[in-house]
Amino acid sequence: MNPVLSGCAIIVRGQPRGGPPPERQINLSNIRAGAMARRAAQGQPDTKDTPDEPWAFQAREFLRKKLIGKEVCFTVEIRTALGREYGMVYLGKDTTGENIAESLVNEGLATVRREGIRGNNPEQARLCELEDQAKSSKKGMWTEGGGTHTIRDLKYTIENPRNFVDSLHQKPINAIIEHVRDGSVVRALLLPDYYLVTVMLSGIKCPTFKREADGTETPEPFAAEAKFFTESRLLQRDVQIILESCPNQIILGTILHPNGNITELLLKEGFARCVDWSMAVYTQGAEKLRAAERSAKERKVRIWKDYVAPTANLDQKDRQFVAKVMQVVNADAMVVKLNSGEYKTIHLSSIRPPRIEGEKNKDKDKRFRPLYDIPYMFEAREFLRKKLIGKKVNVTVDYIRAATGPGEGTPAFPERTCATVTIGGINIAEALVSKGLATVIRYRQDDDQRSSHYDELLAAEARAIKNGKGLHSKKEVPIHRVADISGETQKAKQFLPFLQRAGRSEAVVEYVFSGSRLKLYMPKETCLITFLLAGIECPRSSRNLPGGMQVAEPFSDEAMLFTKELVLQREVEVEVESMDKAGNFIGWLHIEGVNLSVALVENALSKVHFTAERSAYYKTLVSAEEACRQRKEKIWANYEEKPVEEVVHLSEEKERVANYRPVYVTEITDTLHFYTQDVETGGQLESLMETMRAEIAAQPPVEGSYSARRGDYCISKFADGEWYRARVEKVESPAKVHVFYIDYGNREVVSSTRLAPMPPAFSTRTLPAQATEYAFAFILIPQDEDARADVVDCVVRDIQNSQCLLNVEYSGATCPFVTIQFGDTKDDVGLGLVKEGLVMVDVRKEKHLQKMVTEYLNSQESAKSARLNIWRYGDFRADDADEFGYSR
Repeated sequence: MNPVLSGCAIIVRGQPRGGPPPERQINLSNIRAGAMARRAAQGQPDTKDTPDEPWAFQAREFLRKKLIGKEVCFTVEIRTALGREYGMVYLGKDTTGENIAESLVNEGLATVRREGIRGNNPEQARLCELEDQAKSSKKGMWTEGGGTHTIRDLKYTIENPRNFVDSLHQKPINAIIEHVRDGSVVRALLLPDYYLVTVMLSGIKCPTFKREADGTETPEPFAAEAKFFTESRLLQRDVQIILESCPNQIILGTILHPNGNITELLLKEGFARCVDWSMAVYTQGAEKLRAAERSAKERKVRIWKDYVAPTANLDQKDRQFVAKVMQVVNADAMVVKLNSGEYKTIHLSSIRPPRIEGEKNKDKDKRFRPLYDIPYMFEAREFLRKKLIGKKVNVTVDYIRAATGPGEGTPAFPERTCATVTIGGINIAEALVSKGLATVIRYRQDDDQRSSHYDELLAAEARAIKNGKGLHSKKEVPIHRVADISGETQKAKQFLPFLQRAGRSEAVVEYVFSGSRLKLYMPKETCLITFLLAGIECPRSSRNLPGGMQVAEPFSDEAMLFTKELVLQREVEVEVESMDKAGNFIGWLHIEGVNLSVALVENALSKVHFTAERSAYYKTLVSAEEACRQRKEKIWANYEEKPVEEVVHLSEEKERVANYRPVYVTEITDTLHFYTQDVETGGQLESLMETMRAEIAAQPPVEGSYSARRGDYCISKFADGEWYRARVEKVESPAKVHVFYIDYGNREVVSSTRLAPMPPAFSTRTLPAQATEYAFAFILIPQDEDARADVVDCVVRDIQNSQCLLNVEYSGATCPFVTIQFGDTKDDVGLGLVKEGLVMVDVRKEKHLQKMVTEYLNSQESAKSARLNIWRYGDFRADDADEFGYSR
């Protein structure tokens, strides 16, 4: 039975079979009850609201309590031309049950229509008799006065519904459900004050009936079924309602019936979906709603009939697993190592790391470093690093975000595995959000790709906003002024004494370039340095060099992986001993009592370098290396002990290699170093220059637009008015920029107005820098400035801007040492300088060079005997000088 329209009209429904059943309105014959209030028809200004007639509400209530949800039997006596049906209704399965019309008349809640009574009808006579008894007993409407009820629409009665809702403090209040608009929106009569209110169920939304422009309603799929589901359970039932919130004049609430909670039932049966915006106010526990929705999705019922889970194509082992955190990539991603040894990047579901909106705060004059320049990015990364690095975590994959191509203003993203990561029962994303170090992503309602703990994330964000944590704080944002001195030789030189004196310093490993080359963050000094491990020779990784790609040495990748697993993003201690010419610090690194240099040697991933002899770790290193060598492990796999006699034999056979190649000398420095171009690649350089200058002539650079920075490659206009490729070596001021011409070897101080960016098509990737620095082998330059100037003048006169032949004899600290011959006569230039007494001989000890050294020494003796130039006052050297083969 469903529902009661008034004291004399009810609607009956059959049993549902595969959908909402048909319904019929039955009007009770021979009686009349008061008419219920009616709202004025919309769009008809002539009509007015009509109130309840006296005793109409009591009659309706009497029938509602007696009939709603009960089985009834009815007979139809009259059907009018308009299809209106009049008849009798009995409680129960047949006409032996209670006659409803008689009960109403007996209670004085309806009057009998006597004008149409025929005397021979016993049923009508019975009604008249009951009415007379009610009158004499003064029941219902036959009492004096009373019988009126004032029912007020909350919307038009109370000025601020939000205050009304708040005043109830989310306590259940009694109510009657008067109308069901759709599955999740009802009209309720609040008792005992008789307020009519429209309530939307918190946390869910059912399919609705869309009103078209012509006034017709179009139901969304399952809208009718959802409405019937709610109607059949709640319409005109006594319920309790918790009014939970009132955003934008919409009252949100939860309806509790003795048989259950309709909100959860609708979700469980697939008639509704969860909505985030109202889920937050649901007082019965959002996780119950998510669980009910999840149950419907898994069973694919009704609105979820075509549902495909975000992780449907994943095996259980890929959906949930335990892994070790190896690296925190940024504030929402990490690299983990699975039990299989495989590495996987995991993004935390549904959160967004700190970011800068648009281009603001990006300083155009310096390199943008997100970790330090985005507010709270460093704090977020540090929180994750300290909590997770090296720890085992539980990973539950929530969804896989498909790769996206680049669009207008949006970058391309690869496929992302998004998951909930927990450690010790703590959801890391929730902890991050609650500290205000990340925000929660808002989704479209139909977007199911989200965290399985999305509501907890929203609640955590609400707490962070309320408490003004992190990103939501009104305080000034923390600033991290971190100096990057890796590769900055001058800064590194100034910094070196501090680190040497400090002994062991704390550091965090920010990046691993190779097994023995790292980037460190020094917290106390707030700077970044490049750090090379002392005492070992680690296999080199592949990398781009000016002359092309350097091929990776065997086991270089294994060494890098070993170092990464042991120290990446860990807190370590370092002892700095020295630095190289490129501004990289050299020293020892310790992690939890382990010396990384020793660990690499012990694992046969590095050899001991001779420089370790001076250190306290030398014996440990040598014994570890010997053990690996004996086991023929990794880098020692092909090692064979060579017999002593074979070594002697080889050293005897090793001879100087004379492999002269044609070069063009372009520049000679005051220290007698010189720069050359290979004749073989000269044509390529000429072609590149022609093309570059033609392009610049077609599109001249804007004068003064280039901002020079140390180490940058650029183009510079030389004194001849032509543009050349150059590298910035120092910036004193915009008017004084020191540049080095990379294809010719000469240096110049120019104004920045003569500089411009190097076009990418003509970079060192297209053609490496053509000028190579060399020094003369076997000779020592005089200390006396005048004598040195004589040598330089002589050499400049002889070989600058001319083609010569060059042979590399041995390597040096800054450049190779070579012998150079005149292109036409094939005479040795350096030997000529010795013969003229302009320079001294540098006595080399290598056996394969002794023949050359002897020739140079003989020439030196001749010059000395003839008292030429520096020997004009005889032999000015001390008897025990190095040149005589002695050493102090």
